[in-house]
Amino acid sequence: MASQKNAHIRTGQAGEALAAAHLQQQGYTIVQKNYRHRRAEVDIIAQKENLLVFVEVKTRGTDRYGYPEEAVNFKKEALLLSAAEAYIEETAWPHDIRFDIVSITLTSPPVVHHIEDAFH
Repeated sequence: MASQKNAHIRTGQAGEALAAAHLQQQGYTIVQKNYRHRRAEVDIIAQKENLLVFVEVKTRGTDRYGYPEEAVNFKKEALLLSAAEAYIEETAWPHDIRFDIVSITLTSPPVVHHIEDAFH
């Protein structure tokens, strides 16, 4: 069981690294990774000019069981919103924000799908 959990963690870490690299290639600056607030975690907080983007990264080894982004449900959105509000308050962010999903399928080569403004 431990090796399955470790594999799951490694898959997630690989996906987050690919997502961060993708965002940087698109001109974003990575502000913070794995920001935690209570039970919520934001995988990546990125900035592009006056826009702060809260990014949920979903990674799968294959798309056999559906696309990674399909795993972002209402509960996950609510947790992400709560963490984003806390971060905005902590940093007194005065500009616009957006919520994106970066979906990664670890095929060869990996498939990166960036969904901007995934939810409000």
